[in-house]
Amino acid sequence: MDMDTSSPAAIARLILPKVPLLFKTAVWHSLWLSPTSTKWDLKTELIIKTLRSLLNGPHPTPISKQQRHSLRDPGIKGKMWISKITLPAPEDDIRHLITKVVDEMKEGGEIYTAPDIAPVGAEWAGYRAHVDAHRPRLDLSEEQHYDRLMSEVNSDVTILYFHGGAFFLMDPATHRVPVSHLAKLTGGRVLSVRYRLAPQHAFPSALLDALIAYLSLLYPPPGSYHTPVSASHIIFSGDSAGGGLCLSLVQLLLQINRPVSSFRRTISFHGQSVTLPLPLPAGCATQSPWLDVTRSMPSVNVNAEYDYLPAPVTAEKASTFPHCDVWPTDPPRGDLYCDVSMLCHSLVSPLAAKDWSGSCPLLFLYGEEMLADECKILAANAAKQGVSVTSEQWEAMPHCFAMIFLGSPMAKRCFADYASFCKVIIKGVEPQTRGLWFAARTQKETEVEVEGLAMIGDEEVSERMRRAREARDQGIEGEAKILPKL
Repeated sequence: MDMDTSSPAAIARLILPKVPLLFKTAVWHSLWLSPTSTKWDLKTELIIKTLRSLLNGPHPTPISKQQRHSLRDPGIKGKMWISKITLPAPEDDIRHLITKVVDEMKEGGEIYTAPDIAPVGAEWAGYRAHVDAHRPRLDLSEEQHYDRLMSEVNSDVTILYFHGGAFFLMDPATHRVPVSHLAKLTGGRVLSVRYRLAPQHAFPSALLDALIAYLSLLYPPPGSYHTPVSASHIIFSGDSAGGGLCLSLVQLLLQINRPVSSFRRTISFHGQSVTLPLPLPAGCATQSPWLDVTRSMPSVNVNAEYDYLPAPVTAEKASTFPHCDVWPTDPPRGDLYCDVSMLCHSLVSPLAAKDWSGSCPLLFLYGEEMLADECKILAANAAKQGVSVTSEQWEAMPHCFAMIFLGSPMAKRCFADYASFCKVIIKGVEPQTRGLWFAARTQKETEVEVEGLAMIGDEEVSERMRRAREARDQGIEGEAKILPKL
């Protein structure tokens, strides 16, 4: 799929071939012939079916081209303050810590390459009041932009945000509108992280960057604009793959802090001596998090009619992407994010993690989407282990619907609940575990039991994930013989 939307001509080339689809969709919806007519209004149906058509096109675009188009900066204007920063690379202690945790959590036979440690790009984001949506960015230094941002912050909320994009697409620049909206609703600020993307940087590069960003909030490196931020004021947040990365980071911290861990109890971070255990954030808030990289749960098929996401990538399908500078890799692997052997590792697919005891409060906002089972199962398991969990599911809504339909009544409710969660937990108040189901069209809410959300047991979850990993592994072994070396 070609996502080039950099000019009116490019947009026209993208949309014009979809006119027959749009016309047919409108007619079928108006005649109540569409199976989703009772759940969606016409605008929703047109948007979701157009997205589905674009993402499931018959002619795959090279991975490098998809990535390049998704990274185009739309510019900064309107109701946002943005301050671009680079968090310097710390000492190797952090890299060694991550690899020790990954190794300790292996079940046997998993393969990965320890990542290099590198500077981490990021953007501070805040809400800019009293301007219209087209007001240009002021000609100031990045530090001055940060000072202006902080002049409008009126709460202690600091959101550490990880963008979505299946671990190989998008950037903080693509998420400036929703994160600045979160800053407005919470009265706080957002540090949006430019973690390294696959396939160039496989697992655990993104997780290493996430940990560096978190430690940089707690223990600012030299030259930082910010002063130390208390962990009790930090909320991890993200959508889709970024939501999964949030929960991988929580699980990483939990493992570091467990008594059975064999790590030395101090590490060096930019010359500062940091004593383990590391503090947990105040909470973790996610929208449609991707928690099972194998994509093997029943909802991937059962809920497909309400979603636009493509079908799971098999080793065979991965090999059909046109060859480019970044894919296929050498040696070949069956997944963009990691070696196939790592797919069921708890820090790759947080759904595989069995122990969430001691976690910070968790918030899940999601639709009746292909990834819904992942959210339900992890939410239920964490709640059973005493974690404060808030689960909100919206009937017939697709992946990341609140971001796609930003400004709609359902999105306003989602973002309001999101902001309320953040503002409550930084006051030291732990929310009661609560589940809500919102009906399509009416948004009528019904309470559900979070502990009972999972429709399949842990053994079936593990077996499904294992079978999916083995199928991918068998596929890539065959592909290794035919994929050319780069």
